[in-house]
Amino acid sequence: MAKKPVQLDANGHRKFGIRDSLAYAAGDLGCNMSFALKGTMAIFWTQVMGMSAWYSILLIIVQVWDAINDPIIGTMIDADNRKYKRNKFLQYIFVGSIGLIVGGACVFIPVPSLHPIAKAIIFIAGYVVWDAFYTIANVPYGSLLSLISSDPSDRASLSAWRSIGGMLGNMLPMVLLPILIYDNNVLNPTKTFITAFIMGILGFICFMFMIKNTEIRVEKEIALNEDQPKFNVFKAMGNFLKNRPAMGATIAAMGMFIGMQGATTAVTVTFQSYFKNTAISGIVSMFAMLPIIIFTPLARKMVKKYGKKELSVIGSIAYIAGALILFAGPIGIIPVSEGNTTIDLIVYVVGQLVCALGLGIYSTVSWEMMGDAIDYNEWKTGNREEGIVYSLHSFFRKLAQGVGPAVAVAIMTTLGYVNNAYMLEDGTYSHTLIEGIPFDAIDPSAFSWDVSSKIRMLVAILYLVAGIMQFVGLGLVYNLDKKTLAQMNDELDARHASDVAEKA
Repeated sequence: MAKKPVQLDANGHRKFGIRDSLAYAAGDLGCNMSFALKGTMAIFWTQVMGMSAWYSILLIIVQVWDAINDPIIGTMIDADNRKYKRNKFLQYIFVGSIGLIVGGACVFIPVPSLHPIAKAIIFIAGYVVWDAFYTIANVPYGSLLSLISSDPSDRASLSAWRSIGGMLGNMLPMVLLPILIYDNNVLNPTKTFITAFIMGILGFICFMFMIKNTEIRVEKEIALNEDQPKFNVFKAMGNFLKNRPAMGATIAAMGMFIGMQGATTAVTVTFQSYFKNTAISGIVSMFAMLPIIIFTPLARKMVKKYGKKELSVIGSIAYIAGALILFAGPIGIIPVSEGNTTIDLIVYVVGQLVCALGLGIYSTVSWEMMGDAIDYNEWKTGNREEGIVYSLHSFFRKLAQGVGPAVAVAIMTTLGYVNNAYMLEDGTYSHTLIEGIPFDAIDPSAFSWDVSSKIRMLVAILYLVAGIMQFVGLGLVYNLDKKTLAQMNDELDARHASDVAEKA
C-alpha cells in the first residue's frame, strides 16, 4: 500500500495535526520519566540515607544552583545564533535527554554508611548533574510550543496534549513506583537506584520520538551581522518581571507544585504511618487523576468558548474547595482514631478528586498560557526571548519543587518526624545509624499516632496554600483574558505581515 502523501501548508511545512500533538506529549512524558522521581527523593534521603536533619538545608542549597543554572541556559539558548540541521531547541533537547539517562540515578546512589558530610557532597553533586541535564532538555522543550504553530487552536491542542503526556509521565511512576521500590512500606534503596536508571532510558526514547516528529513552523531567520544588537540578559530579566501573564502563570505553577511536590513527602509518610498502606498510595493518586483525564478532551472547545484565563480561575476555585474537604478528618468533622482511618481515606480520595478537577482545568491550558506570555513579551517589547522567559518560569517552578519539599520536611521534623527508625532486638527503636543493622529493619510506622495525625493535617494545609496561590496568580495577576488575547494576536499578526512585506 502506497504511503499517503504529506500535506503541506502555504509555507511548505507539514500541516499541523495529531502527529504534532503526540510528539509534543511525548516530550513531557520524557521529562516526567525523570522528574517523577523527585517525589521519592525526600523519603530516600531521610529514611534511607538518614539525613532528615540536613535534608531541608541541602535542598535549599541546591536551589542556588537552580537560580544560576536555569537563566544561564535560557540566555545561552537565546543568544545561540548558530545554524543547526533542524532547530537549536531540538539540538539542546537531544543533549539533555542523553544526560538524563544517568542523571536521575545520580541522586539515588545508595551509600547510607558514609559520613554525613560525604553523603551531603554526593547529594549536591548528584542533584547538580541531574538538574543541569533536566534544564538543558526542559527549557527548550517548553519554548517549542510557541514555534510549532502560531494558531491559538493548535496551541490549545499542544498544551492539552502536553498535559496528557505529563499525566502519563506522572501516573505510570505514581502507580508503579510504590510497588517496585517499596518492600512492606519500606523504601528499598537498590531497587530505587535501578528504577531511576531504567526511567532515564525510557525518557530518552520518548525524547527521540518527539525530536523526530516535531515540525517548526514559526522559526525566524537569524540575522548574522555586526549591526545585530547583543543579547542583554538583565534587560530580558527585567522584561520578564514586567510580563504580567508570565508572572501570573509562574505564581500559579509554583502553587501547583507546592501541592504536587511539597506535599509529596507528607503524603507518603501519611500512607506509611497514618493509613498504613503505602502500596495503595499510587492507586489512590491515579484515581484522583480521573477528572483531569475526563476534562482534557474538552479543553480545546471550552478554551475557544470561554477563554483560558476564565477557565483556569474556575479551576483554582475548585482546587481550593478540594483542599478544604481534606480538612474533614484532621479537624474532627468526621470521627477518626488510631487503626480506624477508613472513612478518612474515603474523604481524602474525594478531596483529591475535587482538587484534580481544578488542576485538570488549569493544567490543560497552562503551557499554552506560557506560549501566550512569550507572545506578550514580543507584543510589549518587540523581542520574543523564548529561552529567558521560559527559563525564568522554569526556575520559579523548580524553586517551588525544591523549597516546597524542604519546608514540608522541616515542618514534619518539628512535628516529630524522624529518620531511620530501626527496630532493635529488644523491640525498641533507634533513630540513629547503627553499624550492622540492615535497612530492611526500618519501620516507618514507628511514628506515634499524634505525629501521624499532624502530618495528615499538613497535607491539607499544603494543598490549601497551593490553591490560594493558583487563584492569586491566575485571577489577580494574569491579565490575558479572552478579549485582550484576541487583540494581542491580531496586532502581532499585522506586525509580522508588515515585517514580511518590508523584507520582500
